[in-house]
Amino acid sequence: MQQSASQPPVRAAELADVTIDTVRRWLAESADTVADPSAERLSGLLKDPHGLDFTIGFVDRVIRPSDLRVAGRNFERLSRRVPRFLPLWMRIFIQLGGGFAVLLPWFVVPIARAVFRRMVGHLVLDADPRHLDKRLQQLRSTGVRLGINLLGEAVLGEAEADRRLAGAFELLGRHDVDYVSVKVSAIAGKANLWAYDETVRRVVDRLTPLYEFAANSPSTKFVNLDMEEFRDLDLTIDVFTTLLEKPGLERLEAGIVVQAYLPDALGAQQRLTEWATARRAAGGAGIRVRLVKGANLAMERVDAELHDWPLATLPSKLDTDANYKRMLDWALTPERTDAVRIGVAGHNLFDVAFAWQLAQARSVIGRIEFEMLLGMAPAQADVVRRHVGGVLLYTPVVRSAEFGSAIAYLVRRLEENASDDNFMSAVFSLADDSTLFDREAGRFRASLARLDEPVAATNRTQDRSNPVDEVLGKSSEDFSNSADTDPSIAANRAWGRQLLYRAGSSGLGGALVTASAVHDEAALERVIESRMRAGAAWAERPATERAGLLREAAPVLAAYRGRFIETLVSEVGSTLAEADIEASGAVDLAHYYALLAPGLEQVENAEFEPGTLTVVAPSAITPIADTAGAALAALAAGSAVIVLPAHQARRSAAIVVEALHEAGAHPELLSLVVPEKPELARALVAHPSAQNMVFSGDADSVRLMRSWRPDRPPLAQPGGVNSIIVTPSADPDLAVADLVASAYGHAGQGRDSVKLAILVGSVAESQSFRRQLVDAASTRRPGPANEATTGIGPLIDPARGGALSALTTLDGEETWLLRPTQTDDEARHWSPGIRDGVTPDAAFARSAPPVPVLGLVAVETLEEAIEVQAAGRGTVAGIHSLDAEEIAYWVDRVDSGTVVVNRATTGLQVGRQPIGGWRGAGHAAGGPDHLLSYGQWRPVFAEPRQNVLLSGVDDQARRIIEAAQPAMGFAEFDLVRAGAESDEIAWQQHYAATDPAGLTAQRNVQRYLPAPTTIRLAEGASQAQLVRVIAAAARAGAPISISSAEPIASGLVTAFGHPAAPVRVDSVVIETDARWHARLQAGDVRTPHIRLIGGDAGATATVLAAAPEVALFAGPVTTSGRLELLPFLRAQSVSITAHRYGNPDPEMALLEF
Repeated sequence: MQQSASQPPVRAAELADVTIDTVRRWLAESADTVADPSAERLSGLLKDPHGLDFTIGFVDRVIRPSDLRVAGRNFERLSRRVPRFLPLWMRIFIQLGGGFAVLLPWFVVPIARAVFRRMVGHLVLDADPRHLDKRLQQLRSTGVRLGINLLGEAVLGEAEADRRLAGAFELLGRHDVDYVSVKVSAIAGKANLWAYDETVRRVVDRLTPLYEFAANSPSTKFVNLDMEEFRDLDLTIDVFTTLLEKPGLERLEAGIVVQAYLPDALGAQQRLTEWATARRAAGGAGIRVRLVKGANLAMERVDAELHDWPLATLPSKLDTDANYKRMLDWALTPERTDAVRIGVAGHNLFDVAFAWQLAQARSVIGRIEFEMLLGMAPAQADVVRRHVGGVLLYTPVVRSAEFGSAIAYLVRRLEENASDDNFMSAVFSLADDSTLFDREAGRFRASLARLDEPVAATNRTQDRSNPVDEVLGKSSEDFSNSADTDPSIAANRAWGRQLLYRAGSSGLGGALVTASAVHDEAALERVIESRMRAGAAWAERPATERAGLLREAAPVLAAYRGRFIETLVSEVGSTLAEADIEASGAVDLAHYYALLAPGLEQVENAEFEPGTLTVVAPSAITPIADTAGAALAALAAGSAVIVLPAHQARRSAAIVVEALHEAGAHPELLSLVVPEKPELARALVAHPSAQNMVFSGDADSVRLMRSWRPDRPPLAQPGGVNSIIVTPSADPDLAVADLVASAYGHAGQGRDSVKLAILVGSVAESQSFRRQLVDAASTRRPGPANEATTGIGPLIDPARGGALSALTTLDGEETWLLRPTQTDDEARHWSPGIRDGVTPDAAFARSAPPVPVLGLVAVETLEEAIEVQAAGRGTVAGIHSLDAEEIAYWVDRVDSGTVVVNRATTGLQVGRQPIGGWRGAGHAAGGPDHLLSYGQWRPVFAEPRQNVLLSGVDDQARRIIEAAQPAMGFAEFDLVRAGAESDEIAWQQHYAATDPAGLTAQRNVQRYLPAPTTIRLAEGASQAQLVRVIAAAARAGAPISISSAEPIASGLVTAFGHPAAPVRVDSVVIETDARWHARLQAGDVRTPHIRLIGGDAGATATVLAAAPEVALFAGPVTTSGRLELLPFLRAQSVSITAHRYGNPDPEMALLEF
């Protein structure tokens, strides 16, 4: 629709002076009104430098927790920094109460909560009928109308949505309520926008009885459809118009909210006006549009940052103010207000006066109504009411037992009072402070001056049907993640629908699968020989040239996004959303590894020799990302690649190979091999020419692969049982949402899928937590992946054996909190399950199969929870807690390479949250060390220096060198010294903790922790090499055990025994190679890492074949710190949600790593 209109009879810009004069009169009049003491006290509190943090902290950490001990502990911490503005008696109470809150939480916390509730009682009403009756009567007696909005728990499932809808019914049925406000998100939860049409129909069906009740009520009843998030804009409008087109509702006037801080707002307003005008012309009623500026900016920023989307809102408060007036200017004409009444919602007196003057000047004063929030500047609201003829108060209510659920609303209101950009920050001082008045008047004039400036129709223009957009502007120097596909955009939804339709009969990749069939060993040998020749030639190319291929691959992979999704949906049963994330990962890996590749030629004191041939065996669950990631890494490293696909995901692997061929990878360099017989797959894996084997699977599968080629461990991450700990300090709404996302994504089959929720203390006893968990899980509907409404796709194989047992059979005293149900004839489609009462030693806790079942384990303390979590040996581990001390304690002890705090374990992104590398061979995929594993390193030694100085060396490493120096010749000393100097440089430049993503809403720390390591000096190896390696261990701070074929230098032995030893040595064993292998075979060596110096690496690897979780470092000893520190370190990524309701969380920001 055109955004221009015929010139109105009165130009808005002409009303600036009269508007400012009107505000001045209103303020003078309001100065004579007795101010509300609660409002003034709260406003004053928020002007205090620490007031906002204190108030939000109190709301979030004392009001919210159901566990009084947690609330008491938090109260004590808050009492240490009480804002000075509070009255003396309140400061004394807080400080004294905080002191006793830990000892007597059952006594102190309820009193503190009651005091605070009284303090904010003017903002939120108690929904208990006994209290509500009185308050509504008091408010209505002042001549205002009330618009009631029922707050409640986060809507995570249909049960809570039903409860919220029933509450709206109950309120609308009261004789003293004629206006209720409901949100689509409160009726549908977090809607699945890929199933847009179905969601519209479902929400309409749920809301129809409420609207019919309003239409058939003997007294006038009004329903307003509210919204908060940009993602709900289209959905809310379509639900609204569809509802009012239903038979019997044609004569019902109803309302809808439009948020002016969205550039899309004017277009939405025009669309609604056009529809309402046609409705009126057909004899129906008009509608009412409530214009607000928007109150969800903080979360919109978070949403944009985490998904790599443009910010949905206008760039500044001034732009929002201008757009608000632009919408009023457009709407307030007689022809438009005939079908659309306007609700002017807000407390900015300049906007209110402007709208009033404009409506009068254009003779539409009867079609405009003014709205303000309950309790916000009541004196000014009263003056406005007297002048404009009435005010509607937007009135939130909440059940007393659920007051904590009003937190998000309160936080937004508190921010409005505290932000200098917001009019409310000055509202109590405007009448007396000319400087503040001039500031606000100036802002008003500035926004009015922008009225005629053009505004983009939307900030969100992503269109996946045009993949060129995805790679434009990508830097070849800096890494940035691909943007997620935004389903709030209609073009993307249409694109997604087409993919789901095609997935129903897709055969993409099938031709290459057929052409890649290998029938016998002779054919396999020919393939291997040709790939070896291609690999040898490719390895000779400079790393920058190899990186160039990956850069060329990135836009091709982006263009293949639709084909990737179609294939994943059709072949392995990924949902559209899951497949889209996987496709993004493939694109990101091309960019990321292209940046890493040149670094292989920049490692100090070592030269990289690529493995000539890499065999890639991707998983059947995430075959696109696995195939792309391993193939791209191998190509970046200089290796030829043979992809050996899982039999369930052959087409998925094939489509990646096709994309990389299109990008320029020669078929001789990268090929798909589809063995017709299992023994051919084994022959390929075991082939001596396959120098690298990359495999994705569980620990048992890794053991099987190693048994085929025991002398060369595959680059694999043996999976375990992933878990999330939930402490009493957690936000239960967020914990439940993240548990459900983590447990049932990919039908519980992903390497990042959670199997256990470890509930600490009172959480394990909380019935409300269990109720929310069941509600949220029950909403995940199983079904075919090519149906948009499917919330949980099929298993990759029919449930058999242990998988079927996990879905149907309980152990010990376990019970089904939610019993899984088979919904098909093949045992592939299952509804989510929740096993309650799982014990730490239960079979499910130790080896949960990949099925959509979550086990609940109850423990008393965080220490116990950490033990249970560690026993699972998971690839990913998480915790939900808002207590920074608990988080710090856990982060220091968690036994996993990928750890998450207050977020889901799924949706991990390249560069931000590398996965794997904690156990077994190889380094974390999507992390900075990953390419180092794809070849061997040859030492490069510099010319000896002609001195014995130990400058630029860490103190602990220096002590090791000095202790061993008498036993070394000068050349050996010089090499050890050079290595120690390189260690220090590498430690500072590479191994320090970093947050490369640099986000505000999420911290993504990548750090290196000391790894207990056994150092083996084999027969014939040099003592100087042992000293070099021990010096690296000392710099890394790693505890070591030593096995040596010859006695250790006496100076070192003395140093090891010193009370302040430079390195912790747990044992020293002098033994032959044969005895060493015997101890390995017996399991006597228990460290996660082994650094082998000299000897037969293949023989050692063969002995370790049954222990895939042990990482063997067997390369030649170098003087490169970049390489020699790695055996003594384990890389860990820590991803932390660093905001609360969109605002930076200072406690999470202060966590140190």
